[in-house]
Amino acid sequence: MKPATAAKKLDVYLPATPDEFRSGSITRAELTALQNDPPEWLRTLRADGPHPKNLVAAKLGISNSGLIRGGITEALTTAQIDELLAEMPEWLAAERATRVEGRREERRIKSLHEDKRRDAESAEE
Repeated sequence: MKPATAAKKLDVYLPATPDEFRSGSITRAELTALQNDPPEWLRTLRADGPHPKNLVAAKLGISNSGLIRGGITEALTTAQIDELLAEMPEWLAAERATRVEGRREERRIKSLHEDKRRDAESAEE
């Protein structure tokens, strides 16, 4: 597989990986080996970053779109993420609140669908 695909599966930021990782293709066996027994560079990258945008968003508790609205377009390190969480800028607090409300609404809708499903099953019996 391509290095970009492997990086995505490993949840790492491709430009921060070593040259030998980016320069060739990765077999499924090599990917499995990296997942099961990560080398030092992979452990360090996962711990300290820079992290891909999807992980940055998850660590901040916001959506990928929220990152863009907040002006975050680059990969961030763990230290930068921690700093943002400590500072809690207004945009981040608003995005986190939006995310919480969105999840609350998703649960409400799911519950509504489950209630309708149960009602339909009861009517069939």
